[in-house]
Amino acid sequence: MKPFFTMLAAAAIAASLAVPAQASAVAQLKAFVSGSKTLSADFSQTVSNKGKREEASGRLEIARPGKFRWEYSKPYSQLIVGDGKTLWIYDQDLAQATRKAQGTALGSSPAALLAGSNEIERSYKLNEAGKQGELEWLAASPKKQDNTFSAIRMGFKNNMLVEMQLTDSFGNDTRIVFSKPQQNAALPASRFAFVPPKGVDVVSGD
Repeated sequence: MKPFFTMLAAAAIAASLAVPAQASAVAQLKAFVSGSKTLSADFSQTVSNKGKREEASGRLEIARPGKFRWEYSKPYSQLIVGDGKTLWIYDQDLAQATRKAQGTALGSSPAALLAGSNEIERSYKLNEAGKQGELEWLAASPKKQDNTFSAIRMGFKNNMLVEMQLTDSFGNDTRIVFSKPQQNAALPASRFAFVPPKGVDVVSGD
């Protein structure tokens, strides 16, 4: 008969093989970035500030490095496009497009952070924030005080980003939930190019 501790050890090994531990959030972030040359997903967004709450939804598309398309469809139409050099923000209702250098604007939107190869690691210190439900969370704190976001939390499952929670310098708390992700599907270059429609007022940003 096997010694009792040997049986316990064997049972523990068998259990660990049967139920593999989910990777830490930082490890999943690295896997998510390296494994997603392109990414498209639906998103729903909630912004809260001093009891006020605004909801929006739309579609995200990313082509690394540096290209992204963040398109709001509800309750208003707004398009944010980065081609790697120029960032465009197009407000259809206002018939206005703002153009700025993408490098100086990087970090001003979640899409800009996600489109880079390691932009989050460059600008933020990453820490494990534990598991809640099915998600592994990381917390990102800015390395510089003048960063757009004072805090970021990212929740992962199976190496896929499921949720982001952001607090900006204006006190807004933003929650973004991603759904129906598609990794490494072919995305036309035209998705990351923007030509202002005729009659639209073009403004140069800082």
